[in-house]
Amino acid sequence: MDTVRIYTNIIKRNMDKPEKVSKLINLGLTIAYYYVSFFKDKRIPKSLHYLNKYCIKSIKDSLENPQNSAWVNLFSPCEFLIAMDIKPLFIEAYSSFMSGFFIEDYLIDIAESRGISNTLCSYHKTFIGANELNILRKPEFMITTSMICDANIPTFRYLSRKLKVPLYIIDIPYKYSKEAVIYVKNQLLEMAKKLEEVFKRRLDIDKLREVVKTENKTRTLMNEYLNYTGERILLTTMTFEMYMLFASHVFIGSREILNFYEILVDDIKRAPERRGKGIFFVHLLPMFEKNFKDYFNFSDKFYIAGSDLNYDFLGEIDEKDPFRGIAEKLILTSFNGEINRKVTRIKELIEKIKPDGIIQFCNLGCKQSIGGTFIIKNLAKKMGIPFLYLDGDCVDKRNNQEGQNRTRLEAFLEML
Repeated sequence: MDTVRIYTNIIKRNMDKPEKVSKLINLGLTIAYYYVSFFKDKRIPKSLHYLNKYCIKSIKDSLENPQNSAWVNLFSPCEFLIAMDIKPLFIEAYSSFMSGFFIEDYLIDIAESRGISNTLCSYHKTFIGANELNILRKPEFMITTSMICDANIPTFRYLSRKLKVPLYIIDIPYKYSKEAVIYVKNQLLEMAKKLEEVFKRRLDIDKLREVVKTENKTRTLMNEYLNYTGERILLTTMTFEMYMLFASHVFIGSREILNFYEILVDDIKRAPERRGKGIFFVHLLPMFEKNFKDYFNFSDKFYIAGSDLNYDFLGEIDEKDPFRGIAEKLILTSFNGEINRKVTRIKELIEKIKPDGIIQFCNLGCKQSIGGTFIIKNLAKKMGIPFLYLDGDCVDKRNNQEGQNRTRLEAFLEML
C-alpha cells in the first residue's frame, strides 16, 4: 500500500502535465499486469487469477490504442466492437482504476470545479475530471444507452461535444414487444454503419454471429456456475466480484471470456462445500471500503456469494439474426424497465445461491439503486433473509462513513 501511495503522490504532483500523468498511469498498469502475472497470490483461484490479468490488460490496451478504441458504458452492446476488433473502454472500469490509484478525489474535484454537479455519480465525475485535465486521449467513437443510469446520456453528450468525437445513443424501450425489438434492431443497424464509417472497416456478419455463438456458450457456463454456488464456496474479494463485470458485460462474446468461464466452472466444481455465511450483494460492491475488505476478502466466515449485476441476462441470443438477438437482450436485461423485473431476477438468484444475508450498498448518485431499496428489502423479508442497506460511494472514498459502516455491518453480521 505504501508503494501505491508513493506512486499516487508522484501522479498528483504532475497533474498539470497531462501527457506525463497519462504515461505514469499506463506504466502503473503495466507494472500491475506483470506483478499479478509473476507473483501469484496462492489464495486466488486459477480463474480469478486469469481474470485479474485480463482486466488490467484490457484497460491498458484501450488506453494505449485510442485510435482503435471506443468509449462505452457497462450496458453498451460491445458484441459489435469485439466482432470488428475495436477496443472498448467502459467508463465505470476506468474510474474504478483511478480510485485504485487513489487519484479519484483530485479528478472529482476538478470536474466539480468546472461546473459538474456534486450529485452526479462519482464514476462519471472521475471520468469527466480525467478529460478536463486531458489525461485521456480521445477515442474514435462513443456508445451509450438510455437504460439504468440517468447520467449516461448527459455525460457522453458532454464528452462527445467537448472532444468532437462521434457518439451513438441507443434508446432502449422499457417494455418488451415486437415493435420495441424492431425499434432497437434498427438502431443497432444504424450504429454498425457508423462504426464502419469511422473505423473504415466492414462488419463481417459471420464474425458477429460467431461472437454471439461464443456469448451463448459463455452464458451456458455462467448458468452452470450458478448451479454450484448454493453448494460450494469459491473464495473471492470485493475487487474480483466487480471484475466479473468485465466478463458478464463488456467483453462477453470474446474467446478469452469463454475461456475464463470454463476455468471458473472447473474451479467451483473443485471448491469445498459451503461453510460460514454467504452474503449476496445487490447492485455494486464497495471494493475500496475498508470494513468490507476486512470482513469479506478471502473470507470463509462471511463470504461473497454473488451479486445481481453480474446476472442481469441469462437467456440465449438469436445467432441467426444477431441484430435482433442483441436488441432483445438489451430490452430484457433485469436492469431495464420496471423495478419488478429486477426484483424477480434477484428472487431467482437467491433461490439458486441460497445466501444467508443480503446487502445493498447504495452508491451516491445512483438513483435507480437507492429508489428500489425498500422494495428489495420487502422481498428479503418475505423470503426470510436478513437485509442490510448502507449508503456510500464506490469510487470517492471521502463519502464513506467508516465508523458508522463498521457499526452497522458488524451488527448485521453478528445477527447472522
